[in-house]
Amino acid sequence: MPDLPDPGGLDPAVRRVVEAAARKGVDLRVVVLDATSHTAEDAARALGVELGQIVKSLVFVAPREDAGHEPVLCLVAGTNRVDVARLAAVVGEPAIRRATAREARDLTGFTIGGIPPVGHAHAVRVVMDPDLGRHREVWAAAGTDRAVFPVAPAALRALTNAVVAPIADTAVAPFAAPVLPADPGA
Repeated sequence: MPDLPDPGGLDPAVRRVVEAAARKGVDLRVVVLDATSHTAEDAARALGVELGQIVKSLVFVAPREDAGHEPVLCLVAGTNRVDVARLAAVVGEPAIRRATAREARDLTGFTIGGIPPVGHAHAVRVVMDPDLGRHREVWAAAGTDRAVFPVAPAALRALTNAVVAPIADTAVAPFAAPVLPADPGA
């Protein structure tokens, strides 16, 4: 997985991320993966890191009176999933819901699988899963499904002006149907 050489040769989406971070005084080390990092599992496997070190950037929307939507970006550990009821309580938006792929692209300027924590097309409110803080370093998308960057969780919080709040269900074991006793009447 090669580091990207020079910001001038970057994909335009990746360049937006690098430039947004630079405006906040953070120099990102972008890594381009050989394989897609469309899912957290893909990224963890490609990077050789724990799933919990992968930052999932998930877009939610809250309705606005003008019939538009306000984006809320959730930065979540790869092992977790957002509990929408918890998120609604944290952001004070009872009607919040997951954005569609089109809404996510229109509101952030990036496609699902490569949505970064910074560099969005519009202002985005950010909420960060405290479980990301369990790691010294986490990996986030850098604008495409193959570009990622490492960052310390505290730096990620500062870079995104995130509110850290318990918005996620922790990982659960895969669903297994319960074994029921045989029906004695059968």
